[in-house]
Amino acid sequence: MARVFKQRITWRLVALIASETALIVAAVMISAYLRLSSEGMTAGWVPKAFLIAVVCQVCLFYVDLYDFRILSDRRELFVRLMQALGSTSLILAVLYFWFPSLIIGRGVFLLSSFFVIAAVGGWRILFEWVTGRLGYRERLLLVGTSAAAVSLARELYNRTELGVQIVGFIDPDPARVGAPVLNPGVIGTIDDIPGIVRSRGVDRVVVSLADARGRLPMDKLLEMKLDGVTFDHLASVYEEYTGKIAVENLRPSWLIFSEGFRKSRMLQAVKRTTDLLAATVGLLCSLPLLALIAMAIKLTSPGEILYRQQRVGLDGRVFTLYKFRSMRHDAEALTGAVWASQDDKRVSVVGRFLRRTRLDELPQFWNVLRGDMSLVGPRPERPEFVEGLTKQIPFYGQRHVVKPGVTGWAQVKYSYGASVEDALEKLQYDLFYIKNLSVGLDWFIVLKTIQTVLLRRGT
Repeated sequence: MARVFKQRITWRLVALIASETALIVAAVMISAYLRLSSEGMTAGWVPKAFLIAVVCQVCLFYVDLYDFRILSDRRELFVRLMQALGSTSLILAVLYFWFPSLIIGRGVFLLSSFFVIAAVGGWRILFEWVTGRLGYRERLLLVGTSAAAVSLARELYNRTELGVQIVGFIDPDPARVGAPVLNPGVIGTIDDIPGIVRSRGVDRVVVSLADARGRLPMDKLLEMKLDGVTFDHLASVYEEYTGKIAVENLRPSWLIFSEGFRKSRMLQAVKRTTDLLAATVGLLCSLPLLALIAMAIKLTSPGEILYRQQRVGLDGRVFTLYKFRSMRHDAEALTGAVWASQDDKRVSVVGRFLRRTRLDELPQFWNVLRGDMSLVGPRPERPEFVEGLTKQIPFYGQRHVVKPGVTGWAQVKYSYGASVEDALEKLQYDLFYIKNLSVGLDWFIVLKTIQTVLLRRGT
């Protein structure tokens, strides 16, 4: 996924994971030494300590403690750290029950828990302080004060963990110099760019294509480029830092000449093979659960167990999507096709639970086996909505160049959508997914989906 998906925080994440692994292993080994003395310790203790570290860090991930925005909230950090350790205890208890040889020693885990809380909690506070002051911060100069430029600045201003600083805005009109925009404001004109880059240590000058056409002197910008000033498209920078593609400042030329949007035969073959394996295993493993859900729906609400609905798939083809019915059987009898709302009164009691846990989506494994859908991809919409959204939202039809998915980048990044505005926001994530399509991104989305289900963040 190249530079785009790194989002400039990869080094911080790697450093945090590596350092915490060492801290947790050290905490376990110190606890073992204090509890059993050096005579009771063997070479086999190191793998056992690493097992505890891995399980603990998986739990830290699933309570969002590798989201740098959480680090700044001390109370939230402590609460989630306790949740992660509680989950670690349960998982290790199951592992130790089935595999007693993994047990590290009586009382060692309890003692090491106190060390882990102190070490991880204290280290995270110190880590945030050190990386916030000594870490690299990219300095951007934004050319233009269009809505797209202001939107990018606002996104970056609210995401301090990304390590980006907006030096200021450039406006072609000298009368605008000094005018406030966000924080800071307009600090110069086009002619001032080289001086500002040198004096303020600017790393990149970001230009909106919407502002550039007919409004900016391209010959001067080219002269600066040849003189060593680094320019970049606003759309590319927005994508890099937010994980979505801003439709409002998008031009077909950017889509044509930018990297990505590659669908090799090998990638498609691997993706289809993964889909078949995941759907087969998913259906077989969930058979008892499918039966229980079907029984619950039948006993609590009249009507069909499965809900069949027309959706738009690859290349605009319409297919039948299968879900467990979560609404009343006559939910659209009088209204026809309407957007579902987050607190929809038409949803049954069982249906609300199914939606919250996303268990209503399980029958879509059958759609994946049939080839109508993929495990990961843009969420398929109803033909009635697609027709209107295609007219209202630029590039909306581009989301149909890949198979729709049971889950997707938009679903894990923007959990709910029930309006044209929400559809626009989700399209921006869908375009990012299509542009950066890869097996690695698919697996990351699957892991985030599992996290969403376990933490019950579904719609």
